[in-house]
Amino acid sequence: MAYGLGIAAVGCALFVASPYLTGDIKAEKRRAAVATPRAKRIGAERVVDAASRRKQVADSLKEVESRGKARKASLEIRIQRAGLEWSRKTYVTVSATLGVLLGLVLLAVQDSWAVAAAAALVGGFGLPSWILGYLKKRRLAKFSAEFPNAIDVVIRGVKAGLPLGDCLRVIAGESPEPLRSEFRRVVESQAMGLGIGEAVERMAERVPITETNFFAIVIAIQAKAGGNLTEALGNLSRVVRDRKKMKAKVKAISSEAKASAGIIGSLPFIVGTLVWLMSPDYIALLWTTSTGRMMLAAGLFWMSIGVFVMKNMINFEI
Repeated sequence: MAYGLGIAAVGCALFVASPYLTGDIKAEKRRAAVATPRAKRIGAERVVDAASRRKQVADSLKEVESRGKARKASLEIRIQRAGLEWSRKTYVTVSATLGVLLGLVLLAVQDSWAVAAAAALVGGFGLPSWILGYLKKRRLAKFSAEFPNAIDVVIRGVKAGLPLGDCLRVIAGESPEPLRSEFRRVVESQAMGLGIGEAVERMAERVPITETNFFAIVIAIQAKAGGNLTEALGNLSRVVRDRKKMKAKVKAISSEAKASAGIIGSLPFIVGTLVWLMSPDYIALLWTTSTGRMMLAAGLFWMSIGVFVMKNMINFEI
């Protein structure tokens, strides 16, 4: 009995001490010592890569934003935003013609050189600029309505394995205006050796809306820092469509306030016209006497302030 217990004790001792006798403990400690710094090093490298990537993305955003702020729209860019194919000479010729025609018309009606000169200035400088602004606003609205579809074309093309340049060519060939002409300029810029990031950035300069700025930033970041382009463009498409829905909702909600502002703003002119039709001598004192003209100017001034305040109250930036 005692002999068996002794043999069992010796066997347990040998079993416990066998790793130390064979060197397994030392090998395990050596592997742990070698593996731990390597794991720490890999983890540190991943942290550094993520930090450098975030810094690169932030630098790309700042660079794109600084370029957009530094550049001032030239006359050629303003003409392109309006969708016209005019040159600077054509614009100056049209402006001078409008100024001369408006001045001659007012000179024939009022027989006053001062009024004719003021009309010529308005026709030569104010009216062409207003026309460019109106055409630009209408064109940007059309572009913004079709732009999400163009982003979806890029997403589907990239998922199918097409290069980004081929996706842009598809948009330039099959999309409605003004997307077709703008993306055609991007493709032509690439064919002339311009980088895709800079070409898209120039499109954002010609089409100064938030959606194209987002698109230019995404393309610039993908070109410099890499990443999943389809995921980024998918998020951009969703954001653009949500912004469009929000604009429509805000427009529907504020339509009553806009109608009220229009009625209030036009009411003095309507009442003045009705009074002039019924009793012209009674209301003619407003523009035939100095006191009446002064009161009329003061009324127009305060009314313009009211219209400006109402316009700011019912306009919402999305």
